[in-house]
Amino acid sequence: MTKVNNKPVDIDYASSAVPAESRRGLITMFMIMLGFTFFSASMWVGKELADGLDFTGFVQSLILGGVILGLYTGLLGYVGAESGMSLDLLAIKSFGRRGSYLPSAMIAFTQIGWFGVGVAMFAIPVANELLGGSVTAEWALVIVAGICMTATAYFGIKSLTVISYIAVPCVAILGTVAMVMAVKRGDGTIVDQFAQSSGTLTVIGGAGLVVGSFVSGGTATPNFSRFAQNGKVGMITTIVAFFIGNSLMFFMGGVSSVFVGGNDIFEVMINLGLFYMAIIVLGLNIWTTNDNALYSAGLGLANIFGAKKKTMVLISGAFGTATAIWLYWNFCGWLNILNCTLPPVGIILVVSYFMNKKDYDTVEPAEDVNWFAVIGVIAGAVVANMVHWGIASINGMVVAVVCYLIGTAVKKR
Repeated sequence: MTKVNNKPVDIDYASSAVPAESRRGLITMFMIMLGFTFFSASMWVGKELADGLDFTGFVQSLILGGVILGLYTGLLGYVGAESGMSLDLLAIKSFGRRGSYLPSAMIAFTQIGWFGVGVAMFAIPVANELLGGSVTAEWALVIVAGICMTATAYFGIKSLTVISYIAVPCVAILGTVAMVMAVKRGDGTIVDQFAQSSGTLTVIGGAGLVVGSFVSGGTATPNFSRFAQNGKVGMITTIVAFFIGNSLMFFMGGVSSVFVGGNDIFEVMINLGLFYMAIIVLGLNIWTTNDNALYSAGLGLANIFGAKKKTMVLISGAFGTATAIWLYWNFCGWLNILNCTLPPVGIILVVSYFMNKKDYDTVEPAEDVNWFAVIGVIAGAVVANMVHWGIASINGMVVAVVCYLIGTAVKKR
């Protein structure tokens, strides 16, 4: 909290649009968004793609999935930057004051879950390699990592910016070095290694994995793009960052694993004898995404309970840390199901904005609950999880938009 004319100012603008004087330049926004996309779980997906596709199919899946994810997050990036509003403020406009509690709860719940999983993704393998894998060692690292990541999220967008400027170049350079070393140490070319895949995936199926790997986190894009100078900067930095960041994670996981084995870049680096480099890359990689996740959770809970964002970040961080190991072993499957529930939220925010631009000069809602938006999210989530055809998140978005447009037409009569 800073002061302007002796009045406290919330530098994270949890309950108001970000003003022009608090906007950030293209480079800073690019680093923030790129750090957001650097996530170790994406490397796991890269390994799945490498196991099920040849190299051509692998690249085609990355391109197709990257384009879909980039368009979705790019639109959200544009809306966030043009309006200056967070996901939760945009939800107030499209879902209504109380209706916004649904998307706020969904984003908060999933992001706290991923925060806890991320903390454990760092603590468990490091404890196994460094401290013999005892339960005490795992919990000690969970607590230390949880406190550090919560602390930086507590201080908001400024801390997120600093962490991103440190982590992005380190992860990109060290991860690329490890990937090149793995290729040099392996036998045959990349095409030869990928040719040994099981062939169990199609390009569409692979693209679905690419989209699903980060579509839930991507829904929170307005929380960060609202600090961009304008909609164009918000959209471009988001699209480029998501495409480059995710593709790099998939390549690190996929290419490295087919040459030296391992589920992610940490295991690959361990196999290459790069122990301390592995800890740095894993820690920074998870830290950037976890900070963004906790920041989004804090904003969501602040909207629901009318509390300060910083307080909600501390509560979210404490809960995510306390349940980290349980979440890691028991909740990943549920989180993947929940991933399909958030794209309907994001697409309704986008459609509502473009249909009602003139109403976005203020954060005041037009109604208490927009039931058609709520029904659209519920119906979209059900279809995304139950229909096993095409790409789940797109199926959910189509259904959500149809429900929302029908509701809008009905209300106008």
